[in-house]
Amino acid sequence: MTMSKGSNVPVPTSTLRVELGWRPGPGVPDADASALLLVNGRVRSDGDFVFYNQPAHSSGAVRHEGKRTAAGQVTDALLVDLPRVEPVIEKVVLAASADGGSFGRVPGLYVRVLDARDGTEIARFDSADATVETAFVLGEFYRRQGAWKFRAVGQGYGSGLEGLASDYGISVDEPQHAAPAPAPPSPATRVQGPPPPVAPPVAPPVTMPPPQAPPANPWQPAAPPAPVRLSKVTLTKEAPSVSLSKQGGTSGALRVNLNWQVRKQFSGWGSKRGRAVAMHADLDLDLCALYELSDGRKGVVQALGNAFGALNQPPYIHLDGDDRTGAVDTGENLTINLDRKQDFRRILIFVTIYEGARSFADLHATVTLQPLNGAPIDFSLDECTVASTVCALALISSNGADLVVQREARYLVPERGVSPQRTIDHVYGWGMNWTPGRK
Repeated sequence: MTMSKGSNVPVPTSTLRVELGWRPGPGVPDADASALLLVNGRVRSDGDFVFYNQPAHSSGAVRHEGKRTAAGQVTDALLVDLPRVEPVIEKVVLAASADGGSFGRVPGLYVRVLDARDGTEIARFDSADATVETAFVLGEFYRRQGAWKFRAVGQGYGSGLEGLASDYGISVDEPQHAAPAPAPPSPATRVQGPPPPVAPPVAPPVTMPPPQAPPANPWQPAAPPAPVRLSKVTLTKEAPSVSLSKQGGTSGALRVNLNWQVRKQFSGWGSKRGRAVAMHADLDLDLCALYELSDGRKGVVQALGNAFGALNQPPYIHLDGDDRTGAVDTGENLTINLDRKQDFRRILIFVTIYEGARSFADLHATVTLQPLNGAPIDFSLDECTVASTVCALALISSNGADLVVQREARYLVPERGVSPQRTIDHVYGWGMNWTPGRK
């Protein structure tokens, strides 16, 4: 059902999937979906804000599921489980923020509500009048006489996600630029006069014992939680590495997501009117990880050979499955258990083309590393200019108490008869023995 701004429709009290969508392209800013759970028009605390850096509400009612690219569209999704929304919550606001420009440069912007069980579309609102806005409230779920409704809102903000979040009561912690120090007076304006009097000598201060801290007051309220951080991290050639501890991502799970979009590939001349026909290739990318643990054990996590790993026992890395087409909502995902970071010496995240393309130059692929308690780290794989079928994505190395993520983005060309895994092993000196495998 297509809606106009301000209209509303009833929705079932069930689990719903909310998709923010748009058409990507050169110069098109990225966009991010978020949700705010409100009481009397404001959040109760910063925990009522669900977005890329805080992907799940404590009640389990709202969860940020992340982006995917398919069929010329990018979507960022939220899962809203209405039966689990706390009774005190009156409204769930669905928002969007633009990263790298305004929404006037984001074509085909829409939000739609789907039944999470079967994908049936319940409501859709297309936003067609954006100009300089950098954040939008696109829609909202609200209670009315014991039932839930969805309203198409379409209210824009020029102050980005920070301004939108602040309006609803979120404490935002963003880097502030220090005010410049006042410049000294120039010689032309400096007042000339007699030299200042010489101060009399000062007696050395009397050394006193340091004051004793007062005893802790058991009734003193706890310190307020740290404000929400909206920053995202993008690794580039100029800034290729980041410390996970500096991003707050040293515990919980680190999720590595790979998504891709097949470009049209020329496959020969078609019979219809003698014109060339562009076909879509079936593409199978495999997300993999070479690991070396602190005790010296080495291995690989990959779909080939069903080496899916494990999260709560060595190697503390798990691949959730083999996405053979790129058509599923989540792409391929590796999860790394950061609670066992002391057990890791190094982890190399890499991807291979199993079938469907001869090079990474033939597809759009993006990688996002999302710590449970930190900012997402993302980069694209659009720089390939060679016939590469294996790419080293990122090297995660331990330096003691911290893990450092290094962007690699190295496109390798295997020699004839040499597997992609053996190729990447040789380049990074893992020193493993390889045998043929199959899915």
